[in-house]
Amino acid sequence: MTQKNSNSSGLTHLDAEGRARMVNVGEKAMTHRICVARCEVVMKPETLDLITSGRISKGDVMATARVAGIQAAKRAGEWIPLAHPMPLDAVEIRLDPYPEGSLIRVEARVEAHWKTGVEMESMVAASASALTIYDMCKAVDRGMSVQNLRLSEKMGGKSGHFVREGEGSASLSPGE
Repeated sequence: MTQKNSNSSGLTHLDAEGRARMVNVGEKAMTHRICVARCEVVMKPETLDLITSGRISKGDVMATARVAGIQAAKRAGEWIPLAHPMPLDAVEIRLDPYPEGSLIRVEARVEAHWKTGVEMESMVAASASALTIYDMCKAVDRGMSVQNLRLSEKMGGKSGHFVREGEGSASLSPGE
């Protein structure tokens, strides 16, 4: 049975009757896909100082958050009900502290050769990294917040290259 690519609204995860379905990607061509997602973890200046000086009692916050993001990207298909599980080529997590804003900027870059994009993998990775920072520091700062999760850039697939306005291109290139 052949499935339509989308319903009349153009939403590919709904069938003609409006029911949720997993999109059939069986006939799609394999292409190289790269996505970057970002978010920020905002906290008290004292909390950021504890993190950057390695004085959080639970351990190395940045290292643990990087591993959490990598692990989450590999399991995004289990987090997001209609996402396809897929093999990933690379996952990179950057955590940049900004004392002037009392925040850590989280960036997740995910790369794959596959039939569907890695947007969800990069966003799940950024989320998990940010939530790990919160979890490891909540004893000293319950007022932290994870803010502004977004897809910043993507490359590959039918829709081509996308850069969110105001984000600036990360100059996505394979294997960077």
